[in-house]
Amino acid sequence: MEKDGLVVVGASLAGLRAVESARRLGYSGRITLIGAEEHLPYDRPPLSKEFLASGEPVDPVFRAERALREELGVDLRLGRYATGLDCRQRVVRLGDEEVSYSALVIATGAQARTLPDTAGLRGVHALRTLDDARSVREALDAGARTVIVGAGFIGSEVASAARKRGLPVTLVEAATVPLTRSVGSEMGGLLAELHRRQGVDLRLGAGVQRIDGSGSAESVVLTNGAEIPADLVVVGIGAAPCTGWLEGSGIDLDPRDKGVLCDSTLAVNAPGVYAAGDVCHWISDLFRGRLRLEHWTSAAEQGSLAARNALSLDDAKPYDTVPYFWSDWYDSRIQFVGEPHADDIQVVDKEWEDGKLLALYRKADRLVAALTVNRPTLIMKLRRMIASRASWQEAVEFAEEKVRN
Repeated sequence: MEKDGLVVVGASLAGLRAVESARRLGYSGRITLIGAEEHLPYDRPPLSKEFLASGEPVDPVFRAERALREELGVDLRLGRYATGLDCRQRVVRLGDEEVSYSALVIATGAQARTLPDTAGLRGVHALRTLDDARSVREALDAGARTVIVGAGFIGSEVASAARKRGLPVTLVEAATVPLTRSVGSEMGGLLAELHRRQGVDLRLGAGVQRIDGSGSAESVVLTNGAEIPADLVVVGIGAAPCTGWLEGSGIDLDPRDKGVLCDSTLAVNAPGVYAAGDVCHWISDLFRGRLRLEHWTSAAEQGSLAARNALSLDDAKPYDTVPYFWSDWYDSRIQFVGEPHADDIQVVDKEWEDGKLLALYRKADRLVAALTVNRPTLIMKLRRMIASRASWQEAVEFAEEKVRN
């Protein structure tokens, strides 16, 4: 590789794994890691889980600065936003500065969507960054009346943290059934019961009209006219890929969400450039189409492979995976594998009084996904079955046998 070396834009999980993978492969050239936040690379899932729990907050940082600079030999550029990319000259722009590269990994992730007209209003937060999590935790510590906008997994985890502290929680969701795109409407309806059992005021089919307050949030007014008192408003309405800095670069972006379009090896349409993590649309052979995942496991895997392929252009390997994510609500561990777009969903077992659930998702004659609640021993076996293209009958027989035994 040329002296300009490897540049990784995005200092979160995917970016860090790219750096580690390059060194593990024996690459001894220059590596530059650029991150928009001032913080060292840190783990995001705990921010809506353990970090919000009462007691001493967990430290989500992956590696100390000395380990990054000295052990991995990284030129660390934190608190620096990428502002442009010139693929012909092979430079990343950081304002007036230019950082040249021979190989580039784009791992800029996604940014939380926000509600209009809430900028500068104290007490209103997304939950994407470490600073967000610190603000939310401080409000929970103070006993805030909490309203959460969006009943997805992030919002649900915040609801869990607040209820465990005994705080009043209202969970607002514009859809009539939460989590439809993540797990399907039938399963989303079942999971919603976990909130009701814990005393969460669940408002479905209602949007937010405005947030009232003089300098700080005081109430949330819904589109149906209801007004909910609030000291803390957490907005969990999804995230959008951070690709504004790529405008005009010639990099192909998805027309819907502006994520980076990649081939099956995570390569984009520019020499030596790869993408990984939340920002990346890649071609999956297993699911026969493009996927973009905002999951911890895929970010870690893609970061490692993107760097490997960027440094081994003559031997680039395709990436494929069975998507996997987990979420902790109250005393329940929810796990999901696969893709939820299915022809049919079969609940193999529901011991709802004991908080257990097992559901399989069918497309044509194949198992394509599975959802479990408090059945941790089954989910990875089902993930392997999806990867091996197991038939529907084989999957149902396996699941029923495991439930019986």
